[in-house]
Amino acid sequence: MKRSTRGLLYLAAILPVTLLLLASFYKLGMHYLEGSDRNFWASLEWAAETLTTIGYSDSSWHNPMMVLFVIGSQFMGVFLVFMVFPLYVLPFIEERFEARLPGTLPVMEGRRCVLVYRYGPAVAMLIDDLLRFGRHVVVFEEDPANARRLLERGFTVVHASLNDEHLDLSPLRDAEAIVANGEDHDNAALVFIARELGFQGPIYALVEDPLHRDLIVKAGADAVYTPRHVLAAALAAKAGGRIRGRVSGLQQLGSHVTVTEMRIHPESPLAGHTLAEVRMREHFGVSVLGQWLDGEFKAGVRGSARLEPGAIIVAIGSPQGIARLGEIATPLKQGGAIVVLGFGEVGQKIVELLHDAGERTTVIDVQPGPGVDVVGNALIQGTLERAGVRDASAVVLALSNDNEALFAASVIRSYAPQVPLIARVNQAQTVKRLYRVGTDFALSISQVAGPLLAHQLLGEKYVSLEPTVRVVKIDASSLVGQHPLAAGIRERSGALVVALERERQVLVEFGEDLRIVPGDTLFLCGGPDTLDACFDAFPALRPRSPARAP
Repeated sequence: MKRSTRGLLYLAAILPVTLLLLASFYKLGMHYLEGSDRNFWASLEWAAETLTTIGYSDSSWHNPMMVLFVIGSQFMGVFLVFMVFPLYVLPFIEERFEARLPGTLPVMEGRRCVLVYRYGPAVAMLIDDLLRFGRHVVVFEEDPANARRLLERGFTVVHASLNDEHLDLSPLRDAEAIVANGEDHDNAALVFIARELGFQGPIYALVEDPLHRDLIVKAGADAVYTPRHVLAAALAAKAGGRIRGRVSGLQQLGSHVTVTEMRIHPESPLAGHTLAEVRMREHFGVSVLGQWLDGEFKAGVRGSARLEPGAIIVAIGSPQGIARLGEIATPLKQGGAIVVLGFGEVGQKIVELLHDAGERTTVIDVQPGPGVDVVGNALIQGTLERAGVRDASAVVLALSNDNEALFAASVIRSYAPQVPLIARVNQAQTVKRLYRVGTDFALSISQVAGPLLAHQLLGEKYVSLEPTVRVVKIDASSLVGQHPLAAGIRERSGALVVALERERQVLVEFGEDLRIVPGDTLFLCGGPDTLDACFDAFPALRPRSPARAP
């Protein structure tokens, strides 16, 4: 029985008892205090008039005790109308008008369905990609509030529990794939159940504890990822100069192409010059895809665009070229420790990777414990002073709450304007807000897990610069013999051809004599709608789902 229904039944039982007690007390009071008898029905009428606050036909009281009793009863009536009814009656009425949450799995046979167990930031971008590629997504959600929000947004949702012995899970055997995003033990249970029911498709799981990966694989999962650890690796690579060559992070597209964001430091020799003057393609083998301005990403920049101090550019090129550009654009301070704010799962992994690379760290956390160097609130200047933030080579925000990260970034940027500031977030839309307050690099869990799973399920390999802009790697075999810019991709779809990979060479400058040869790979930049238009115009370029080994 629902909570609102139980509450209404309790109210229906309590009201008559309250009415009878009030009528009885009134009858006795009128007899002994006022000396004026009232029969039972007159007393009951008075009690009902009092509780409903509609007024009296009987209002002749003289004894002070009786007057106080009447006043107390009147306040009780006001409380009943304005407090009890909204708490018990209105929720019941609202539930009657709300759409009921589906509690059974729909038929999945022949519908190219992908079952996603538990919704969260880690799978938000993946679901958008699946819908773009024509998949029908069914979200299995155990939390009723999340399930209702998803239903209101138009998602196909099933609100149920894996522990429900009466739940029929047999339809999932006809799903195209399963993505498990719940607690590790729930993910393992789902994998066991799916394989037990005869599901033959791929199962991908996201786990918190890397020690559980092998166990879930043995249960029947095809691949198990720890996106928070991948996120930690990308942030550590951005913060530590010694670790950059050892951890590719998220922004690697293949073996030889990297996409990265970097802020133009005020003391950088690039600051104040135009792209044409810097000649990045010639000097670094790097092409600029766009830049962040006032928290908004602007794709495509002209040679006359000036590299303003503090601006964030997005560049593509070889790892070596990107590293050379980064050393000039955002030089790291030498000698200072890397300050890590937050010592949760991501923070601990960041510190571990930095220590393995020989970097010094200072950890700030509100809770004392092994590995925490400074205990205190990072929003207080005294805590930042004790941690040596102004002398740090970089500051990494590893907080689990996006609002905390945004506020901390504002405080630290005000306190230490020149220190490189790197942040992790949960929601992709928070990235632009962090850039607006001065963060040098921000990465969301959605930007980590989305590309990993999209590559497995859809064959699309991409880097997400923000929710509406991405760089995609495609096979250029269908364009052999053509110049990369002469195929009409930009003219017919708006997508930009930004780089070409040939064996171990990355080309970002396309000479007139350049022609695509077998084995070449192109990199396109654009929003999801732009890329869809490109794949519609050039069907041979559309990524193919990887074949699953029997």
